[in-house]
Amino acid sequence: MSFIELFIIAISLAMDAFAVAISNGLSMPKVKISHAIKFGLFFGIFQFMMPLIGYFLASSFSEYIKAFDHWIAFILLAIIGGNMIKESFSDEEKEVSEASIMSIKNMTLLAIATSIDALAVGVTFALVGDGNIFFSCAVIGVVAFILSYIGVILGKKISCLFKSYAERIGGLVLIFIGVKILIEHLFF
Repeated sequence: MSFIELFIIAISLAMDAFAVAISNGLSMPKVKISHAIKFGLFFGIFQFMMPLIGYFLASSFSEYIKAFDHWIAFILLAIIGGNMIKESFSDEEKEVSEASIMSIKNMTLLAIATSIDALAVGVTFALVGDGNIFFSCAVIGVVAFILSYIGVILGKKISCLFKSYAERIGGLVLIFIGVKILIEHLFF
């Protein structure tokens, strides 16, 4: 596989993470560089690890993974998005919302939900004989880090256009990404 092909795969895998990062940037009252770095690290590390795990699990479990990966991603994103929408209607301080967005539990669930497809890509790498899996996974992880970092910053810049509806929009985006993943895997 050429570097260009690998780079295109990395970008396509990072698109869900990018969209989730934007939606979280939208809903956070104050975005710091450290928030963008944290999102980038979580998504980058998971995007690095999942194809590696898929590569080593390879074909022995690929049918089981493909059977339900889309449901896991859909359920996680729908729950997180639903919670964001619910919190947008509460009268509690926005700081609570920021704390919940940046929590390790939330970040881990988002990172898993957006990197499940990368697990299947790792299986594919094993089947096509990708000789340098660590380099391939590193490229995927770095691209996910960069796009997630940019997504959080971009989301905050866009949020001024949406003001009070930002958290609701962010929640809806997460739910739509989950639905998109589910539809792609069920029908295409």
